[in-house]
Amino acid sequence: MRHMAGEIRHKSYRYKAHTSWTGERRGVVVAMGRPEIPVGSPPEFRGDGKSWAPEELLLGSVNTCILLTFLTLIQGRGVTLVAYDSEVGGLLEHKEGAHQMTEVTVRPHVTVASEAELATARQAMDQVEPRCFMSQSIKARVTVEAQFAAAET
Repeated sequence: MRHMAGEIRHKSYRYKAHTSWTGERRGVVVAMGRPEIPVGSPPEFRGDGKSWAPEELLLGSVNTCILLTFLTLIQGRGVTLVAYDSEVGGLLEHKEGAHQMTEVTVRPHVTVASEAELATARQAMDQVEPRCFMSQSIKARVTVEAQFAAAET
Protein backbone atom coordinates (compact mmCIF):
# COMPACT_ATOMS: atom_id res chain seq x y z
CA MET A 1 0.00 0.00 0.00
CA ARG A 2 1.41 3.40 -0.97
CA HIS A 3 1.32 6.30 1.42
CA MET A 4 1.45 9.93 0.48
CA ALA A 5 4.06 12.18 2.09
CA GLY A 6 2.92 13.36 5.50
CA GLU A 7 0.26 10.67 5.84
CA ILE A 8 0.28 8.94 9.20
CA ARG A 9 0.40 5.17 9.15
CA HIS A 10 -1.63 3.53 11.88
CA LYS A 11 0.06 0.36 13.05
CA SER A 12 -0.03 -1.81 16.11
CA TYR A 13 3.07 -2.28 18.25
CA ARG A 14 3.96 -4.60 21.11
CA TYR A 15 6.23 -3.61 23.98
CA LYS A 16 7.79 -5.73 26.71
CA ALA A 17 9.33 -5.10 30.09
CA HIS A 18 10.46 -7.48 32.81
CA THR A 19 10.15 -6.99 36.56
CA SER A 20 12.12 -8.94 39.18
CA TRP A 21 11.72 -8.85 42.94
CA THR A 22 14.94 -7.87 44.74
CA GLY A 23 13.75 -8.17 48.34
CA GLU A 24 11.37 -6.52 50.78
CA ARG A 25 9.08 -4.16 48.81
CA ARG A 26 11.51 -3.52 45.95
CA GLY A 27 12.36 -4.77 42.51
CA VAL A 28 13.81 -3.78 39.17
CA VAL A 29 12.18 -3.18 35.81
CA VAL A 30 14.16 -3.71 32.64
CA ALA A 31 13.39 -3.52 28.95
CA MET A 32 15.67 -4.99 26.30
CA GLY A 33 18.94 -3.11 26.08
CA ARG A 34 18.06 -0.41 28.62
CA PRO A 35 19.30 0.27 32.15
CA GLU A 36 17.42 -1.26 35.05
CA ILE A 37 14.99 0.98 36.90
CA PRO A 38 14.83 0.33 40.65
CA VAL A 39 11.19 0.21 41.75
CA GLY A 40 9.39 -0.10 45.03
CA SER A 41 6.48 0.96 47.15
CA PRO A 42 6.22 4.59 48.23
CA PRO A 43 6.32 5.28 52.00
CA GLU A 44 2.52 5.56 52.22
CA PHE A 45 2.36 1.90 51.12
CA ARG A 46 5.07 0.60 53.50
CA GLY A 47 7.99 1.22 51.14
CA ASP A 48 11.26 2.97 51.88
CA GLY A 49 10.75 5.66 49.23
CA LYS A 50 14.21 5.12 47.73
CA SER A 51 13.06 3.71 44.39
CA TRP A 52 10.66 4.73 41.65
CA ALA A 53 7.09 3.94 42.67
CA PRO A 54 4.48 2.76 40.15
CA GLU A 55 2.58 5.99 40.79
CA GLU A 56 5.61 8.05 39.75
CA LEU A 57 6.28 5.87 36.71
CA LEU A 58 2.69 6.33 35.57
CA LEU A 59 2.93 10.11 35.96
CA GLY A 60 6.30 10.17 34.24
CA SER A 61 4.92 8.14 31.34
CA VAL A 62 2.01 10.53 30.81
CA ASN A 63 4.31 13.56 31.13
CA THR A 64 6.78 12.12 28.62
CA CYS A 65 4.01 11.21 26.18
CA ILE A 66 2.65 14.78 26.35
CA LEU A 67 6.16 16.11 25.53
CA LEU A 68 6.73 13.71 22.64
CA THR A 69 3.27 14.31 21.20
CA PHE A 70 3.85 18.08 21.37
CA LEU A 71 7.19 17.67 19.57
CA THR A 72 5.46 15.65 16.85
CA LEU A 73 2.72 18.26 16.43
CA ILE A 74 5.09 21.24 16.10
CA GLN A 75 7.42 19.46 13.70
CA GLY A 76 7.40 21.21 10.34
CA ARG A 77 5.08 23.98 11.55
CA GLY A 78 7.68 26.73 11.95
CA VAL A 79 8.03 26.48 15.72
CA THR A 80 11.53 26.60 17.18
CA LEU A 81 11.45 25.11 20.66
CA VAL A 82 13.92 26.82 22.99
CA ALA A 83 12.92 25.14 26.27
CA TYR A 84 10.33 22.71 27.61
CA ASP A 85 10.03 21.84 31.29
CA SER A 86 7.03 20.10 32.74
CA GLU A 87 5.75 19.11 36.15
CA VAL A 88 3.07 16.51 36.62
CA GLY A 89 0.91 15.71 39.62
CA GLY A 90 -1.61 13.00 40.26
CA LEU A 91 -4.34 12.22 42.76
CA LEU A 92 -4.54 8.63 43.99
CA GLU A 93 -7.90 7.89 45.60
CA HIS A 94 -9.68 4.87 47.00
CA LYS A 95 -12.70 4.40 44.74
CA GLU A 96 -14.79 1.43 43.72
CA GLY A 97 -13.01 -0.77 46.25
CA ALA A 98 -9.45 -0.07 45.09
CA HIS A 99 -6.85 2.65 44.83
CA GLN A 100 -6.76 4.35 41.46
CA MET A 101 -5.22 7.43 39.93
CA THR A 102 -8.22 9.68 39.27
CA GLU A 103 -6.57 12.93 38.18
CA VAL A 104 -3.36 13.73 36.34
CA THR A 105 -2.37 17.35 35.76
CA VAL A 106 0.52 18.15 33.43
CA ARG A 107 1.99 21.66 33.63
CA PRO A 108 4.42 22.29 30.78
CA HIS A 109 6.38 25.55 30.56
CA VAL A 110 7.13 26.06 26.88
CA THR A 111 9.52 28.64 25.45
CA VAL A 112 9.61 29.21 21.70
CA ALA A 113 12.00 31.39 19.75
CA SER A 114 9.66 34.28 18.93
CA GLU A 115 6.25 35.75 19.67
CA ALA A 116 5.19 34.94 16.11
CA GLU A 117 5.40 31.22 17.01
CA LEU A 118 3.27 31.38 20.17
CA ALA A 119 -0.11 30.89 18.49
CA THR A 120 1.07 27.81 16.60
CA ALA A 121 2.63 26.35 19.75
CA ARG A 122 -0.62 26.92 21.67
CA GLN A 123 -2.68 25.32 18.90
CA ALA A 124 -0.41 22.29 18.94
CA MET A 125 -0.66 21.99 22.73
CA ASP A 126 -4.47 22.11 22.49
CA GLN A 127 -4.27 18.93 20.38
CA VAL A 128 -1.80 17.08 22.59
CA GLU A 129 -3.95 15.42 25.27
CA PRO A 130 -6.44 13.74 22.91
CA ARG A 131 -3.53 12.48 20.77
CA CYS A 132 -1.28 11.27 23.60
CA PHE A 133 -1.76 7.51 23.70
CA MET A 134 -0.80 7.31 27.38
CA SER A 135 -3.49 9.79 28.46
CA GLN A 136 -5.98 7.94 26.27
CA SER A 137 -5.00 4.60 27.83
CA ILE A 138 -5.70 5.39 31.48
CA LYS A 139 -8.94 5.95 33.40
CA ALA A 140 -7.70 9.10 35.13
CA ARG A 141 -8.80 12.50 33.88
CA VAL A 142 -5.74 14.12 32.26
CA THR A 143 -5.52 17.91 32.16
CA VAL A 144 -2.78 19.93 30.46
CA GLU A 145 -2.20 23.42 31.88
CA ALA A 146 0.52 24.87 29.66
CA GLN A 147 2.30 28.19 30.00
CA PHE A 148 4.07 29.76 27.03
CA ALA A 149 6.81 32.33 26.60
CA ALA A 150 8.86 33.70 23.72
CA ALA A 151 12.64 33.98 23.97
CA GLU A 152 12.51 37.09 21.76
CA THR A 153 9.90 39.67 22.66
